[in-house]
Amino acid sequence: MSILVGTFAVVVGLSCAYWLLGTWGLVKLEQGLPRLGAPGIPEPTRWPRVSLVIPACNEADTLEAAVASRLAQDYPELEVVLVDDRSTDGTSALVDRLAAADARVKALHITHLPEGWLGKLHALHRGAEAATGDWLLFTDADVHFAPDTVRRAMALCEARSWDFLTVLFRLRPTSFLLDTAVSTTMRLIGTAARLHRVADPGSSASMGAGVFNLVRRDMLARTRGFEWLKLEIADDAAFGQMVKRAGGRCGVAHALGHVSVELYPSVGAMARGCEKSGFGVMGQFSNTRLVLSCLLFLLFETAPLLALAAGWPSWLRVLGVLGTGMALATCALASHVLRRPLVATLAFPVGTLLFVTILLRSGWLGWWRGGIVWRGTLYPTRMLRAGIRFESPF
Repeated sequence: MSILVGTFAVVVGLSCAYWLLGTWGLVKLEQGLPRLGAPGIPEPTRWPRVSLVIPACNEADTLEAAVASRLAQDYPELEVVLVDDRSTDGTSALVDRLAAADARVKALHITHLPEGWLGKLHALHRGAEAATGDWLLFTDADVHFAPDTVRRAMALCEARSWDFLTVLFRLRPTSFLLDTAVSTTMRLIGTAARLHRVADPGSSASMGAGVFNLVRRDMLARTRGFEWLKLEIADDAAFGQMVKRAGGRCGVAHALGHVSVELYPSVGAMARGCEKSGFGVMGQFSNTRLVLSCLLFLLFETAPLLALAAGWPSWLRVLGVLGTGMALATCALASHVLRRPLVATLAFPVGTLLFVTILLRSGWLGWWRGGIVWRGTLYPTRMLRAGIRFESPF
């Protein structure tokens, strides 16, 4: 057996193990998370006041419908703080109109970004200061809630004595090509992030999502706060990690039937959205790390398919068939668990290639620009590197 064949056989074997671990991770994800709509969760005798803090920067096209779903909540003690962050597209006027139409809505306008802050984190910081709730729910401007979402989330937190809750949410389908890339991304997070271990105080696993980060105000006061996170690119995940490391009792709930969002409207929008997460989070501002991570990921995802090519020994091709079957089974399970379109999820080679291309593009732009451009502001690499707070599990 040649060195090349032997080496590639090892890679295919490792890929099979990778897909097997992916299946195990999805099973644990399906079985290990409580569901917001599950029967038997007792409701508290007194409902704490909850403030939804919603930052919005040029969200005029999506904000009104999303806020309407928040205001339709059946929760009795609700406040909505809309933070207009230097918008130029009509969002400011929309925020004022929404506040005038409903007494539960408070409008907050930011016209200046202080030096040394990322815009969204500064908006969240200001929104938290303006909020009056016993609990704060930080949630993005384009997220939609089912009417009982906040009530069920609070009942779960009170029943389990949690200080922090984030959720597994549904990404609404868009185009086939975009869905392949989004499905690959969600499958990777769902299988590798150990979400079922977040509620274990003895585990280092943590999670946060900009779509839904619900925290007890008293617990937030015991953390290092937004001032500490102010330059963290992975702000949502770092927020959850910060709460847990401060001693917070954290949890993740299955809310695919309650919380939904259209993550990106197009492939181009996804590429722009990943400009900070690729170079800044996955690469940790190192293109060497980013390229190596992308190559390893690409190899594990596609090695069984490559083993099907003519010219390899028959036994290696059989291993490739086995690995490809495992990959398809894992993707089918991911489609079910994460409520992703089946065909787009099964087309994982397309999604993987597209996802890797988007990540490598972010690294090239980060190098060329000398930093990350976000919401029209250039943040130099050296400044962002000094602001890293999130410790990646990958």
